[in-house]
Amino acid sequence: MKKITIIGAGNSGLAMAAHLSSCGENVALWNRSKEGIAKLKKTRTIYSYGAIEGEFKIDLVTNDIKEALDGADLILITTPANSHRDLAELIAKNIRKEALIVLNPGRTFGALEFREIFKRHNNEIRPTIAETQTIIYTCRRTGDDSVNVISLKNGVLLSTFDSSRNNEVIKSLPECIQKYFVPAESMVQTSIGNVGMILHCAPLLLNTGWTENPNFNYKYYHDGITESIAAFLEKIDRERVEVSSLLGLKVESTEEWFKRAYDVQGSNLYECIQNTKAYEMIGAPSTLNHRYIFEDIPCGLVPLESAGKSLGLSMTNTGIVIDLASALLDRDFRKEGRDLRNIFYDRDIDFSTFFVGVILNEQDIS
Repeated sequence: MKKITIIGAGNSGLAMAAHLSSCGENVALWNRSKEGIAKLKKTRTIYSYGAIEGEFKIDLVTNDIKEALDGADLILITTPANSHRDLAELIAKNIRKEALIVLNPGRTFGALEFREIFKRHNNEIRPTIAETQTIIYTCRRTGDDSVNVISLKNGVLLSTFDSSRNNEVIKSLPECIQKYFVPAESMVQTSIGNVGMILHCAPLLLNTGWTENPNFNYKYYHDGITESIAAFLEKIDRERVEVSSLLGLKVESTEEWFKRAYDVQGSNLYECIQNTKAYEMIGAPSTLNHRYIFEDIPCGLVPLESAGKSLGLSMTNTGIVIDLASALLDRDFRKEGRDLRNIFYDRDIDFSTFFVGVILNEQDIS
């Protein structure tokens, strides 16, 4: 039996650990903060509700990365994308054998960043690194040891750098989760196909007054995304799709993604969101200090804008959201974010040509 290590005990980490344990898999769950898993370390039991029901024993719960990685055949990273850079270094320094590492999800160019950072700290072990377009679960952690799995998504795209191996990589995953993944044609579809940056950033920023109002609660998708906001999201989405077209592989729109992932219908993005039952009861954050901003701006929109501008696009609407987030939170998200020029900072290259070659697997970055 393979040893599976899940990195992160948040929403997705608990859902994945419960799911895989329910299927009889050998699961180790690692979390950076020992406080966040203190209860789980004692009981090693996750209580799951909704689409996955039951209480499930985990083989190992730890905040010791060496213990978590010991003998691991599969490493599933479920943390927010703004932790990927640090995790690439941490795993590189502590891994002892080759394994499959999957970013769930990578967000925009997560696997590119992860591989480059990993190699700076460990050039001997060459793990297979893959990323997904999104996490397969719609879920919310409800306690230190409990999670509500609202639904599981259909057809989540997965890609590694050699897209000819994508089907092989999926078949190497635990059998109980294989059916939720489909092989992408390339990392264009998983990275530029990142719809979280479309759905998470602008609506939260445009609802700042309601979000910060202690006397008001609203449903994030069904109340917070009005027809006008959805129409603005479609403008950002068209810029995202245009970037993919210039990379030689057009990705689906967010509206099309809803129809495929949740099997819903609608004549536009607003209708698709309103018709998605899994989103009906998802509450809005109560602060802008949330992963919808601190993950999806620097690891979603910033690299999207960077890629688009390197390809000659203006990226006007994407830039508006980054500017608004930076102004409201008084931070320079472009400086902090996953700008691809920062990832490949030591290379004397024509960036645009190099970038297209790497993302399409036509040029090695070894």
